[in-house]
Amino acid sequence: MNSVVSSNRSQVWNEGNRSMVASFILLAFSEFPNLQLPLFLVFLIMYMVTVLENLGMIFIIRMNPKLHTPMYFFLSHLSFVDFCYTSVIAPKLLDLLIVEDKSISFEGCMAQYFLGCTFVIIEMFMLAVMAYDRFVAVCNPLLYTVAMSHELCSLLVVITYIWAGIFSSTLTYILLQLSYCGPNVIDHFCCEYSALLSVSCSDTSFSQMACLVISMFNEACCLLIIITSYVFIVVTVIKIPTKGAFRKAFSTCASHLTAIGVCHGIVLLLYCVLKSKSSLFLVKVATVFHSMVIPMLNPLIYSLRNKDVKETVRKLIYLKCIFHSI
Repeated sequence: MNSVVSSNRSQVWNEGNRSMVASFILLAFSEFPNLQLPLFLVFLIMYMVTVLENLGMIFIIRMNPKLHTPMYFFLSHLSFVDFCYTSVIAPKLLDLLIVEDKSISFEGCMAQYFLGCTFVIIEMFMLAVMAYDRFVAVCNPLLYTVAMSHELCSLLVVITYIWAGIFSSTLTYILLQLSYCGPNVIDHFCCEYSALLSVSCSDTSFSQMACLVISMFNEACCLLIIITSYVFIVVTVIKIPTKGAFRKAFSTCASHLTAIGVCHGIVLLLYCVLKSKSSLFLVKVATVFHSMVIPMLNPLIYSLRNKDVKETVRKLIYLKCIFHSI
C-alpha cells in the first residue's frame, strides 16, 4: 500500500504555471486490512439489492395503472436518482476493497464528485416536491388530479434536475480552480468536497464558504417547502371533524416523512456534526449510509405500507410461478 501511495505521489502534470497531480489515492477502509473481503461482500450485496429494488420499483410503477399518479411519478424519479447515486459511489468502493491500485484519475474524481453532488441535490428537492404533492393530496383532494397535472409534475421534475445541475456545476468549477500539487492521498472512499479541499495547496477559504452557503441555501429551501407543506396538512386535518381523518392522513404521509427524516438526518450529521479529523471514520460510515443504505431503504419504506405496490409484486410472483410450472 505504501509503495502504491509513494509511486502515485510523483504523478503530476502542468497546467499553465501550475503543477497538478494527475491522480488521487483513495484510502477507503485500508486501516482495516483484515476486513477488506468481508466489507467487499457486504457492500456488494447491498449494491445488488439497491439496484434490484430501485429498478424493480420503477418497473412496478410502470406495470400497474393504479400507480400512474403524481406521487408515484415522483417516486419513480426518486428510485432512478437513488440507483444512479449509489452506482456513482459503490463500484469504485468495491474496486478499492479488492484491488491494490487505489488510484482514481483527476478527471474521474471530478466527474464522480459532480455526479454524486447532482444526485444528492436532486434527491433532496425531489423529497420536497413530494411533500408539496402530499399537501395538495390532503388539502385539496377533489382538485388533486387537476392541480397536479402531468405537465406540472414534469415541470417540477425538470426544474429539480436543472437546479441540481447548476449548483453541482458551480461547486465542481470551484474545485477545478484550485491547485492540487500533492500529497494526493485522500482518506476517503469517494471524491467528497471537503476531502478534495484537504489535499489542495491553494487557499480554500472561498471554496469552503461557497460550499457552506450553497449547502445551507439548498437545505433551507428544501426544509422550508417540507415544513410549510406539513404545517398546512396538520392544520387541514385538525379542522376535519371526521373520525379517523388524522390516521388516514398519517398513513398517506408516513412513508414520505420516514424518507425525509432519514435523508436529512444523515445530511445534517455529515455537514453539521462530523467535522473534526478525529471523526474521519464516522464520516466514512455516514457516507456509506447516505450513498448505499438510504437508496436501499427508500423502496422498502415506500412499498411496505402500500397495498397497490404489494399487490403488483404478488401478481408478478404469481405469473412467474405459473410461467415456470408450464
